[in-house]
Amino acid sequence: YLEVGLRKTYSLPIVIVLLVFNSCSIKQETESEKLHNLFNDVWGWGLKEFPTRATYLGDYRYNDRLTNMSLASIQRRYKKNKSILSKLENLNREKLDAGDKLNYDLFQKNIKRNIAAHPFKDYLMPVDQMGGLQINFPNLVDITPFRNRGDFDNYLARLSLFPEYVDQIIALMREGLKENITPPKIVLQKVPDQISVQYQFDVKNSPFYEPFEKNIVSLQDSIRAHYQELAVLNIKDHVFTSYRKLFDFFVEEYLPRTRENISAMSLPNGDKFYAFKVKYYTTTNKTPSEIHSIGLREVARIRSEMEKVIKDSGFTGSFKEFIAYLRTNPDFYYDSAEELLDGYRAICKKADPELTKLFGTLPRLSYGVKPIPDFQAPASPTAYYYSGSLKAGRPGYFWANTYKLDTRPKYEMEALSLHEAVPGHHLQISISQELEDVPEFRKHGGFTAFSEGWGLYSEKLGEEMGFYKDPYSKFGQLTYEMWRACRLVVDTGMHAFGWSRERAIKFVADNTAKAENDIFVEIDRYIAWPGQALAYKIGELRIIELRSLAEEKLGENFDIREFHDTVLGSGAVPLDILEEHVKEYIAINLDD
Repeated sequence: YLEVGLRKTYSLPIVIVLLVFNSCSIKQETESEKLHNLFNDVWGWGLKEFPTRATYLGDYRYNDRLTNMSLASIQRRYKKNKSILSKLENLNREKLDAGDKLNYDLFQKNIKRNIAAHPFKDYLMPVDQMGGLQINFPNLVDITPFRNRGDFDNYLARLSLFPEYVDQIIALMREGLKENITPPKIVLQKVPDQISVQYQFDVKNSPFYEPFEKNIVSLQDSIRAHYQELAVLNIKDHVFTSYRKLFDFFVEEYLPRTRENISAMSLPNGDKFYAFKVKYYTTTNKTPSEIHSIGLREVARIRSEMEKVIKDSGFTGSFKEFIAYLRTNPDFYYDSAEELLDGYRAICKKADPELTKLFGTLPRLSYGVKPIPDFQAPASPTAYYYSGSLKAGRPGYFWANTYKLDTRPKYEMEALSLHEAVPGHHLQISISQELEDVPEFRKHGGFTAFSEGWGLYSEKLGEEMGFYKDPYSKFGQLTYEMWRACRLVVDTGMHAFGWSRERAIKFVADNTAKAENDIFVEIDRYIAWPGQALAYKIGELRIIELRSLAEEKLGENFDIREFHDTVLGSGAVPLDILEEHVKEYIAINLDD
C-alpha cells in the first residue's frame, strides 16, 4: 500500500490513513480477547450440543433438535472438553486483569470438573426417580414457544426424534448393566409408574398435545386441523410408542438387574467416585469423616434450640411427643391443594417488600408459585425452584408439592418459601442471570454449595424479615435447618460408613418434625444423588462465618445490604472464591 501510494503521489494524509489501516489489519489479539473468544465459541457449541438447554435459556435456534445421547457423542464431548482445557491453558493468565482472571479460574474449574467426572461413567445412569426423560421431556412443553408455524414445526420435529432419543437412553442403561453402574433398586420403584403415566392418556388429554389446544390460535385457521392431525400422529406413533418401549425395557430387563447395595461405594471405583462427588458438591476438600462430624455437632446444637422453642410454646411433653403432636394435629394442615398454594403465595407476597432492607440489588425477573405435576409428585421433594428467563419472557417458579396434603404442614411453609423463592433461589439465580459484563457461562453456571448454601442461609434471614413469630413456625425453621444437618450425617453414613436406608430414615425421624412420606422421599434422593445433600449445610455455614467475620471487623460500618450484594454480586462461585470476595469487601471498607 505504501509503495503504491508514493508512486501515485497520494497526499500525506492518505498515506497515513493507509498506514493506520495496514497496522490495524495485523493487530494481534490480546489475551483477554482470546479468552472471551474462547468463552463465546464454547458457549455457542454448548447450546448446539444441548438444544433443550438452549430452549430453556431462551435461544430457539435449535428447537427442532434433541440432545444426542449416544455413547459416541458422549465420548466426543469428553474429547472436546479436553481440547477446550488445552486451549484455555495455552493462554497467559498473568496478562489478564482481575476480572478476567476470575473468569479464567471459574471456566477452568468447570471444564476440569466435567473432565474429572467422565471416567466414573455416571452418564450410564440417565434415569432415576428424581429425573430422566420420563420427567424432563414432558416439562419441555412448558418452556417451548408456540408463536407461529415455525415453532409448531420445530416441536413436531422434536417429537419425531423422540424414538431415537429413547433408544440412546436405553443403550446407556444397557451399558450400565454390563458395567454394574446402575442406581440402587430401592430408589427406582416409582419409575415404572412415572413412565407409564406418560402414555396412558387419550392423546388429546396428553400434556404433549396441550399446545395444539391452548396455542393453536397462533396458526392460520386453514391449517389448524392439519397440525392437530400431525400432533396426534406424532404423539401416538413416536412419543407413546417409545414410552411403552422404555417401560417394557425398564420393568423386564433393567429394574430386576439393578444393584441392591445403596452405597456409592458399591459402584466401580466407588470410593473415588464418592470422594469426587463430595468435593464437587461442597467445593471444599473436606473428607466424608469431617463432614459427618460437622453434621453431628450441628444436630446437637439445633436440637438444643428446638428444645427451647418447645418449652417456650407451653408444651409440657417430651420432644418425641411434641413431634407426634405436630404430625397428627389437623390444624397444622390444609384441606385442599389450592389452599396450600395460596398459603405459599401469601408468604411470598409478605416477603417481597422486606427485600429492600437487606439487598441493594434486586432482580427484574418475576416469579410465581405452581404445583409439581401429579405424575412427578409422589417421588418429588416438598418443593423446588425452576428458574425463569428474561430472554424467553418466562418467570421463575417455586414448584410446591401438593401430594398427600397431610404431610405438608403449615409450620414449615415460611422457611420453605424463603428458601425456594425470595430471598432464596429466585433472588440469587435471577441476580446471577442479570449480571452485566460477564461471560454467559457465569450467568447460568452453578456451584451447588453456593446456591443451596444461600437458600438455607435465606431461611435464617426470615427472622430479620419479620417471619417465625409463633413458636410453631420457628420450630418449622429449625426443623428445616435440622433436616440439612441430618443430611451431613446420613449421606456420609449411607455412602461412606455402611449405614442402611432404615438407619438413615430413623435418624431423620428422631431429630426432625418431617412427615414420614417426606423422610422416605428425601432418603431415597440422597441414595440416588450421592453427595448433593452435603452442599446445603456446608455452604450455609461458610456464609454465616463470613458474615460474622465482616460484622466483627467492620463494627458500625457493617452494612447488611452491601454484604449481601458482595456475596451475590459475582454469581455462583466456589466457597473459597466467595471467601476471597468477602475479605476484599472487608479490606476496602476498613481502608475507607
